[in-house]
This record gives sequence, structure tokens and C-alpha cells, in this order.
Amino acid sequence: MAFNYRKLGLKRLDTYIIGKFLGTYFYSIILIISISVVFDLTEKLDNFFDSKAPLNAIIFDYYFSFIPFYMNMFSPLFTFIAVIFFTSKMATNTEIIAILASGVSFNRLMRPYFISASIIALLALILGGFIIPPASAKMIDFQDKYIKKTKSMNARNVQMEVEKGVIMYIERYEVSENKGYRFSLEKFEDKMLVSRLTAETVVYDSLNHWRIENYLQRNFNGMRESITKGVSKDTVINVIPRDFFITSKESVQLNNIELSNYIDRQNSRGVGSIQAFKDEYYKRYSMPLAAFIMTLIGVSLSSRKVRGGMGLHLGIGLALSSIYILSTTLSTTLSVNGILSPFLAVWMPNLVFILVGMYLYKTAPK
Repeated sequence: MAFNYRKLGLKRLDTYIIGKFLGTYFYSIILIISISVVFDLTEKLDNFFDSKAPLNAIIFDYYFSFIPFYMNMFSPLFTFIAVIFFTSKMATNTEIIAILASGVSFNRLMRPYFISASIIALLALILGGFIIPPASAKMIDFQDKYIKKTKSMNARNVQMEVEKGVIMYIERYEVSENKGYRFSLEKFEDKMLVSRLTAETVVYDSLNHWRIENYLQRNFNGMRESITKGVSKDTVINVIPRDFFITSKESVQLNNIELSNYIDRQNSRGVGSIQAFKDEYYKRYSMPLAAFIMTLIGVSLSSRKVRGGMGLHLGIGLALSSIYILSTTLSTTLSVNGILSPFLAVWMPNLVFILVGMYLYKTAPK
């Protein structure tokens, strides 16, 4: 039964739409995530039993991390489904027509939708930037311990700029021994080599403190060279072993501040393979914008009353949201392979779908 919107105040209309939007959004999340948890539990149940994973670790370390991670990943899809579902129902019941006929402009009708989208965008920003990263660290540790071991115990051919003009190289580093083999540390000034320290082994002691064993120090001063040999000495190197093992999977474990600092530090060291970290960083700011884009497209698409009703709108909405998710995945792959810059790869799907949303908004019935 349609509401009489002439008797409704605008604030009451806002509350009505916001309640419908957020209620449908969270209901769809609970429904889809519950199904995903059931399927995931069925698939991994044998691994849990075989590895004797504790029940509290399964619940709190794995699934309490699993839920927010996938909820945030598919937030644009949930937003789209929520908007199309209840707006199509309103259009079918001629409620949209009643709203517009009562003197409420289409622009004014969009206000409660964008208020709801702002709440979802803020939630996505907080989840992606500060809640999901530590939860992802727990989930990855759980998977490594009880499902499938993925962490490497050694690193090979590690080379990085630890300070400006100081290049470190380790042929092999073993986590079990906290020891690296075939170590060298070269210092440059104005692109000229001024010193070179080599050692058979280097042992990590504590934060940035290393012990160099069986070393040879060569200092260059123009055409002169001085050589110093020794059995062992302690030194400070601005690096820790964890820096040798950070992979693209580690990007989801760093919050926004840590991720920004890591990118800056790796850029200063001359490390080139950090596209995945840049993708993750830009994605955390582009993903909240998707809530507004999907809302704009969803309202513009489903506000008109058409033959086929909600089913047609849902079909088109699912197709568009699937294309959006596929395009974000494809553009990220292109960035990791060096074909696109991380910034362009992350923001390009949003820019394309903003144009789609503006076109649908322009052609929507007003």
C-alpha cells in the first residue's frame, strides 16, 4: 500500500528512505555472509580437524576476521542490491510517482539516499583502514598454522637501499637462525663508491642491531684504499628481517598509516615491486566512493516503473555490479604487471561508472 506523501514531512520521508536503505543493506550483508561462512566452513572442516585447530581460534581468529574482510570487499554489490531492491518496490507501488507528484524534486529525493551512502562510505573507510588490517593478520596467521603454510622461512638475493646512498645485499637469509650469508654493504657519495663492507655472515640481534662475522672493510679515498679485517663486530643497519619477507599479501595487514609509511620507506630505498601496496592504499580511499556511485546508478535505474518490475532491475543491477567488481580486479592486475599506474588502475573503474551514473541520472524520470 502506497504512502500519502503529501501528508508526510520531508524529515519523515528522509527517515523512511534511510531506514529502508540501511535495513536492506545490512540484511543483505547478513544473508550473503552467512551463506559464505557456511560454504567456507564446509570446505575447510577437514583442515580444521586434521590440524586440530581450537574452536576459539576458528571463531575469533578466522571467522571474526573473515566476515569484515568480505563484507567490505563486496560492499558495492550490497549497496547496489539494497538500493535496487527497495527502490524498485517503491516504484512498483507507485510511491516514487507519489513523491514526485507531491512537489518533491528528484534532486531532493536523492538526499536521503546519499546520507545513507555516506554512512556506508564512512563504515567502509574505517573498516578498510583500521579494523580489517589487524583482523587480516590474524586470519593469515591462522591459515598459515592450520590450513596451508604459505610463509617463507628464507629469503634470497635481498638488495635494498637502507639509507640514502647505502646499498645492502644478502645472498640468503635464514629465519630459523636469524642469520644472513654473503653480506655486503656499499656506501656511495655523489655516485662514487667510498666504502664496501663484506662478510661471510650477518646475524640479527635486536632492533636495527646486527653482528657482522668474518668481515672485510674497504675504504676508498681517491686512488688510495685502506683495508680492515676482523672476526666480529656490532653495527647498526636501518633494516629488520621482516622487511625481507613482506609480500603483496602483507599489504592487507597494514593500516592506512603503516601502509603509507611503508610505501614512503620502500620508495626511498629504491624498491620497485610495491605496486600491490600502492593499489591497496588507493583502493581504501576509492572503495568508499563506490557507495555513492552505486547509489546514484541504482536510484536512477530503479526509480522508474517498468514492465518486469523488480526482477528486471535486479538483473540489470547485478550485471552492472558484477562488471564493476570485475573491472576493479582487472585494473589491479594490470597495475601489478606494470601496465597501468596504481592510481589510474584503482580510480579508473570509478571514473567510468561515474559517467554511467550521470547518464542514467540525466535520463531518469523526474
